[in-house]
Amino acid sequence: MIWNLIYRSLRQHALSTLVTAGSIALAVGLLLTVWVVKTQSQATFANTNSGFDAVLGARGSKLQLVLNAIFHLEASPGNLSAQDVEAVRRHPAIKTAIPLAVGDNYYGWRIVGTTPQYFDVEYAPGRKYAVQAGGRLFETGRREAVVGALAARKLGLKVGDTFQPYHGLSFDAAAKHEEVYTITGLLAPTGTPVDRVLWIPLAGVQTMAGHDPRTASDVSTVLIQLRAPSAGVMLDMMINKQGNKMTFAYPIGSIVADLFTKISWVDKVLTLVAWLVAVVAAGSVLVSIYNSMSARQRDIAILRALGRGAARCSARWWARPRRSACSARGSASRRSRRSRSAWRR
Repeated sequence: MIWNLIYRSLRQHALSTLVTAGSIALAVGLLLTVWVVKTQSQATFANTNSGFDAVLGARGSKLQLVLNAIFHLEASPGNLSAQDVEAVRRHPAIKTAIPLAVGDNYYGWRIVGTTPQYFDVEYAPGRKYAVQAGGRLFETGRREAVVGALAARKLGLKVGDTFQPYHGLSFDAAAKHEEVYTITGLLAPTGTPVDRVLWIPLAGVQTMAGHDPRTASDVSTVLIQLRAPSAGVMLDMMINKQGNKMTFAYPIGSIVADLFTKISWVDKVLTLVAWLVAVVAAGSVLVSIYNSMSARQRDIAILRALGRGAARCSARWWARPRRSACSARGSASRRSRRSRSAWRR
């Protein structure tokens, strides 16, 4: 019975009910969205390192190096000479050193030059890069390419297709290179930034027409695997604090965490907006209650006149007492008729 009364009352005030419910849902949704986006983005960025421990690059920002080499989002702060790269690669504390060269794109999708050894590294524990059936990795010294899964799907590329790179990290139709590359394979999806890149041999980027021939042996960054975690502290001291030519970005997770510290104000603003919406929603609920009480003042007065307590009236009101008040008035009318009948006797 009570639920039926509530349902009828909600139907009677359908507009205000929908507005109030929508405001509450929006506030809760915003709060949950801010929390989920914050936690998931932090976890994704912090856990993504493509299987490497550190990034070596030209003197500059560690965060810029990591974003450029791991996430393929930033421009390189400069180049490293072949001599510097070789000296670091031969250091006994370094297990693997994979060079990268950037500076070109294909319709806005980044082209990165590297060596085939890059794809032998586990990008996650127990997981290695794999080429989809019917394809293979590029061969060093040839104009061949391997395309990440997402880039291939968005660009509509398949094995056997050809493309011409464009100079720069952003698309410019007037900056097309002369070289033509043939796609020899498509990488299986990994859920990492690698999926968004077109990969070609390292020399392809270094010697591409239009690039400075004086930097033909330079690389943009070097991805490094260490033999032991303690080696990272030693190399940080040697390269960052004692040297002045290169930057050693280590550890990658801590550097990415600094990014979220710098943009934490965005989370605070979004959270504040969500709380403001929640306050507005609560205000609309209170206004709705006040209007409902005002509309039922006469019904409540009748109930109080019949001897009902304030608590009982409130309980009746929360159950949407329009029908209850009518029943009370009907009961009062029946009592009045019985009184008149007794008086006549």
